Parts: sequence; C-alpha cells; structure tokens
Amino acid sequence: MASKRALVILAKGAEEMETVIPTDVMRRAGIKVTIAGLTGKDPVQCSRDVFICPDASLEDARKEGPYDVVVLPGGNLGAQNLSESPAVKDILVDQENRKGLIAAICADHYKYSESRVEKDGNFLTSRGPGTSFEFGLAIVEVLMGKEVADQVKAPLILKD
Repeated sequence: MASKRALVILAKGAEEMETVIPTDVMRRAGIKVTIAGLTGKDPVQCSRDVFICPDASLEDARKEGPYDVVVLPGGNLGAQNLSESPAVKDILVDQENRKGLIAAICADHYKYSESRVEKDGNFLTSRGPGTSFEFGLAIVEVLMGKEVADQVKAPLILKD
C-alpha cells in the first residue's frame, strides 16, 4: 500500500499546538506529512511567537499533490490568513471535488458541534489546542484504520 500523504498549511499566526501535535501524530503513524508555508519557505511566526520552519512553500507543495488529507491549523490570525488565500481556496475546492479528507481545527467549523472531534462526510473538525491529539488520531484512523491509530495512541499516555 502506498503511504498516505498529508498537507498541513501553515500561515502566520497559526496555533502552534494545532500545527505540531497533529503533524507529529500523523508522522508516528507513517503518514508522509508536508508542512507548507502559505507565503513561502521562510520560518512562520505562530500565535505564541514560536517559529516553525515549513518543509516547502505552498506553491511547491501543491505541485506534489494530490494529498490524502489537507490539514488547516487554527489560531485567530492563522485561520484568517488561510481564509483570505485564493491558493488555499483552490486546494480545498480540488480536495472536496476529489472527495479527499479536509481536516480543520479551531477555525470556523463547517458545522458547529460540541464534540471534541467531529466527522461529517469528508470533513473532520476539532475544537482547539486541547483536542490536538484526538484530532491527529482521528486523521490517522480515517487514513490508516483504527488499529494503527490505537498503536500510535498507546505510547502517548493520553487520558481516555
């Protein structure tokens, strides 16, 4: 089976935990994750002044698509920057048209829910930094199956 691939789109002002934790969880599951900088490959200043170095610019990462999942981290400014980007819109329209998974955390939800993680068709949403592990594991479960998600979860020592 070809390995699954994820695109995490990183914009200035993104919430650090919502970017790094799902990326880490997906990589532990063997998913090939590309963190793509919305405005290029330079380090991105996140909401708590942590800088994250993207793997590629979004422009370059798009050429390597399509991806099994497109992940949108939250953070007020980060979500705003993503929502204002024509490139992000194009990627999401393409992903939706191919019935690929779109996963968004903390930003404006597709449909509001009190659930910590919600799946609605090809959309997976979650609520905030504190749900980042569950969000990452939910992506793993959709792409790789529950058994893999459980194997990744065990050594993380998360409370049920």
